[in-house]
Amino acid sequence: MFNSAVIVAAGKGLRMGPGVDKLFLHVAGRPVIAHAWHRFEQADCIREIILVVAEGRQPEFSNLAARFGFQKPFHIVAGGVARQDSVWNGLAALSPKAEIVAIHDAARPCVAEALIAATIAAARETGAAVAAQPVTDTIKETADGRVVLRTLDRSRIWSVQTPQTFRVEVIRRAVAAARAKNLVLTDDTAACELIGQPVRLVAANAPNPKVTVPGDVPWIESLLKRRF
Repeated sequence: MFNSAVIVAAGKGLRMGPGVDKLFLHVAGRPVIAHAWHRFEQADCIREIILVVAEGRQPEFSNLAARFGFQKPFHIVAGGVARQDSVWNGLAALSPKAEIVAIHDAARPCVAEALIAATIAAARETGAAVAAQPVTDTIKETADGRVVLRTLDRSRIWSVQTPQTFRVEVIRRAVAAARAKNLVLTDDTAACELIGQPVRLVAANAPNPKVTVPGDVPWIESLLKRRF
């Protein structure tokens, strides 16, 4: 099968603080985005890589490819207003041969090749799959952000990550449905829920954190240093 990756790198990352581009933060010797790109560059199960970036920043990402010697076929396309718009643009750039696509947050630089491959296998079987971990903390629901409403059954709750991986025709149909309703969704599997497409949970056995706030950086750097 021809498997592709769409790396979504068009977000603003506002929670890192003003003037900080988290994707170009140097962590363990290279920018965060270079680590994420490297993971898919090294993954034997991936044939091509699509990077979706903010409009006007395409040259910066092209320079990264030259700087770090990335050789796998890639395309750099401009993102959209919302995440699903960026994903839509990435899907439009896929090779006509693409059958399975793994969609990944550029701010998750620690993803393991085994996890990428596992989501691909699950998506091939089910149509859609997502890297995830079971929640271990006690989870409370609140109506106003101040007072606890109730305690949720954590045995039924998973925290989802990326890659979120799909048969190409499935995710195109799902995102098209979300766009037609002008919905703003937080992840790609939510679009699958919209069309009734089952999504397989794939346990992420190794840490796969996302760079979101400054406090995430030291831990992620320690993880990356172990892998190089």
